[in-house]
Amino acid sequence: MRKFRQTGVAVVTALLLTTLAITIVASLFWQQQVQVRSIENQRFQLQKKWVLRGALDWARLILREDVRNSNNVDHLGEPWAVTLGDTHLDQYVENGKADTEQSEASLNGKITDAQSRFNLNNLAVNGVADIQETAVLARLLTNLRINPLLAQSVAGAVASTQPKPVLGGGETGKSGTTNPVVPPLISTDSAASSSDATKGVGRSANSSFPDAAADVQFLRFSQIDDLLSVTGFSPEMLRALKDFIAVLPQKTTINLNTTSKEVMSACLNISLTDAAIIVAGRDRAYFRDLADFENRFPGKITALNSKSVSFSTNYFFINGKVKLSRSALEVNALLERTAIASKVLWIREN
Repeated sequence: MRKFRQTGVAVVTALLLTTLAITIVASLFWQQQVQVRSIENQRFQLQKKWVLRGALDWARLILREDVRNSNNVDHLGEPWAVTLGDTHLDQYVENGKADTEQSEASLNGKITDAQSRFNLNNLAVNGVADIQETAVLARLLTNLRINPLLAQSVAGAVASTQPKPVLGGGETGKSGTTNPVVPPLISTDSAASSSDATKGVGRSANSSFPDAAADVQFLRFSQIDDLLSVTGFSPEMLRALKDFIAVLPQKTTINLNTTSKEVMSACLNISLTDAAIIVAGRDRAYFRDLADFENRFPGKITALNSKSVSFSTNYFFINGKVKLSRSALEVNALLERTAIASKVLWIREN
């Protein structure tokens, strides 16, 4: 009886040891699988970045060749305006699949004329709102069924991000040098009675310290999402505006060869119907210059808005998306093109 009990204990001990060994081996295999997946994901991520970098260089090449052959005219019939659909990358990307399996590596993208949209940085110059450009934005908001009164708020917000020039020449000392004019400090009473608009441009209400009277320099607008800092805007409005406005580094003109009827109507102060007729005529034959436009559509451009339009472009948006196996990466970039070279101003990954 005692021997039988010892045999039973030995069997149970053997089973426990076997279970423990299986658990340890399974855990090791699981850790190895996790490490393999992690290394694989890192490899996919690196490959996607290299593919998108190559696509970005390819877009720069297309735009550089275009500026050599376009005669200073950019329109939607040029090679850069052709959208790249889903293109399989079987021969260019190692995806770990057999030759008989269908590849999931693909690339798509497009180049968009950034000057086909209204530039928010046109709304102010040297910290002063531009009345004409503010009216253009108000008309654009009206065309998109958004409250046009928001245009003044946006212009004030953009003006508050720009440094204001020092007015006056200052006082000339005995040595002949010009002493800078120092703005007076604001008293507590005057700061307390200032309007909300004055507070919006960064004037401090606390004059207890000398530095508190200085104007606050807000960060410049860099993307349309910055409109959410302006009272009255919502994410739904931004989704409606994203194809019609842009934030470019400096004041720009609107390319009438690539812009939409909504932006053209606002810029030229014409009806949406007239803008649609102009767009239809442009699709048949692009505009070579201002004289060609006025010859085909007389009276649509006035002396007031002739300086705000053009028929060529210096800024382009580049959008690319690569899919590799179970992951994807999307890149948006802003490119500045000149007659000498092209330069990427920023890149954002999603």
